[in-house]
Amino acid sequence: MTTWNLQGTTSHLLICNGSSCKKHKGEEVAEAIEDEIEKQGAQSLIHTTVTRCNGRCSDACVVISYPEGVWYKEITPKSAKALVRKHLQGERLKDNVLYAYEDGKLAAASESGAKGKKKK
Repeated sequence: MTTWNLQGTTSHLLICNGSSCKKHKGEEVAEAIEDEIEKQGAQSLIHTTVTRCNGRCSDACVVISYPEGVWYKEITPKSAKALVRKHLQGERLKDNVLYAYEDGKLAAASESGAKGKKKK
């Protein structure tokens, strides 16, 4: 049963808290994201879910943003707050992008530009 209204939500952040991410402050990352969402007054826009392992242990702590389909790596409590602020501006935390959707396919950041466009 749903206990909150998700109408108006524009984004969903999936915060990994598998064992490797927990070792890299995953719980603190989730807390920082939720605190920054509240600070920015964006509770009705951004929904968060703490997940189990997302299979990118070497990139801990991983945060995935949907519907954008951006996978972020090495998120810390400090960068988590910046991620929320950038996200609300329609931007990405460029240095932490691991994957992003390109033409309907997930592409590695090295194959994408800052805004997710392929480099020429």
